[in-house]
Amino acid sequence: MRLHRKAAAVVAAAMIAAGCGSGGSSPGTTVASRLILGGPPECQTRITCLVGLQQIYGLHFKSFQALDIGPLTESALGSGQIQVARLDSSDYAIQQHHWVILQDDKHFQQAGNIIPVVRTSKVTPEVTSLLNSVSSAMTQDDLFTLNREVGLDHMDPGDAAKKFVADKALAQTPTAGTKESLTIGSFAFSESVVLANIYFDVLKNAGYSVNLKTKLGNREVTQPALVSGQIDVLPEYAGNYLTFLDSSIGSLSLDQTVARLRSLAGAKGLTVLEPSNATDSDSIVVTGATANKYHLTTISDMAKKV
Repeated sequence: MRLHRKAAAVVAAAMIAAGCGSGGSSPGTTVASRLILGGPPECQTRITCLVGLQQIYGLHFKSFQALDIGPLTESALGSGQIQVARLDSSDYAIQQHHWVILQDDKHFQQAGNIIPVVRTSKVTPEVTSLLNSVSSAMTQDDLFTLNREVGLDHMDPGDAAKKFVADKALAQTPTAGTKESLTIGSFAFSESVVLANIYFDVLKNAGYSVNLKTKLGNREVTQPALVSGQIDVLPEYAGNYLTFLDSSIGSLSLDQTVARLRSLAGAKGLTVLEPSNATDSDSIVVTGATANKYHLTTISDMAKKV
């Protein structure tokens, strides 16, 4: 998800200078009308990006710059070429540059909270408690840090996971009794691999026999693997998982998302545990300077008159 950042950054300036994909509505009298939005080209046609910002929030930006999800957009935001960016909420550049994620106060994005999914046959009170303790301990800053350690500092995902477990005091003394054998899976991208390693370490430290199957692929691979028992535990993302299970569902609040997920996953023999506050979702980001200048904390704030 964040591969080849240095190489992409090298070409960023040239692409930004070329003004690729610029265009947009005529300026008005709102904050948004003074700002340029940048992001991946598909942002222009998606309800979860520019279309939703226009239709749900009533925002019309000065123009739109077609860039990417990561390095090009980061470079453009940092240089002032754009003032508003579509980035992943767990992108470590947000923490690194003290940028501000604007609150999605009208819930047009899916809830991207990290959430453990477990085969129901493997669920016990202790397994539930251990995995929920990870959700409770992980903050957005922790996720930024984990992604930076692996993506920028090139730390091994297993080492980053061990450091997190130690720093959060999540290692527990094994209790007596028979322990389940559990296989932890992950998606193909590095953040998911780190999360799977965290689950692995927490369960192993508690005395479970645990195996790892990382980089399995997308949900077309991981969902059958869960249902069939090839894996028993998977770190998921609440809103995206819900959309996968039922594509007709629109954006919901986190509580609504989790409730619906539990119903749909339960019918497939899967149990959805507690969500973390840490998210990896589409997000609308501005610099600290822009947030201070226009008093921005929510996406709706960009509709204010100036």
